[in-house]
Amino acid sequence: MKYFEEISKYIIPALIVLATSYLLVREFLIREEKKRKQEAFLNNQKEITPIRLQAYERLILFLERIHPESIILRENVAGLNNQQLQQKLIVAIRNEFEHNLSQQIYVSPQLWVHIKNAKESIIQLVNAEALQLLATDSSLSLSKAIIESHMQLQNSAIDVAKAELKEEIGIIWK
Repeated sequence: MKYFEEISKYIIPALIVLATSYLLVREFLIREEKKRKQEAFLNNQKEITPIRLQAYERLILFLERIHPESIILRENVAGLNNQQLQQKLIVAIRNEFEHNLSQQIYVSPQLWVHIKNAKESIIQLVNAEALQLLATDSSLSLSKAIIESHMQLQNSAIDVAKAELKEEIGIIWK
């Protein structure tokens, strides 16, 4: 029994020191891991934020480029008829969209839905106005009809997408 008491005088304090050391080292390692993860996150943010801002810039530019007034000014040339301008506008809108397709990985899914809705809305507007005119009518009549129809819209899909885009950018800067 005396032998057991003698051994326990040394073992119990050693076990206490061992347990305390273990807990302290474990806590230190956990803090270091969190610190390392936070530094990695901050470094990623430094690289990703400019890329995301560039994506937002490209998407706002896309929305401006498919705006009826803008796209008609770029695509309408003398000598086109209604049907030719319709086809040209739709091809230009789709090309613009395809050119910016990769930007969806940098924006929220909700914003991307608004961007797609804006594209589809403009295509539908072009098609709807083209159907109301004769295929052989002047491209000027289609241009006028599209712009007038778009101006009558209270909250166009382009305006909604722009507002959503600006709101999402605002979240980054908070």
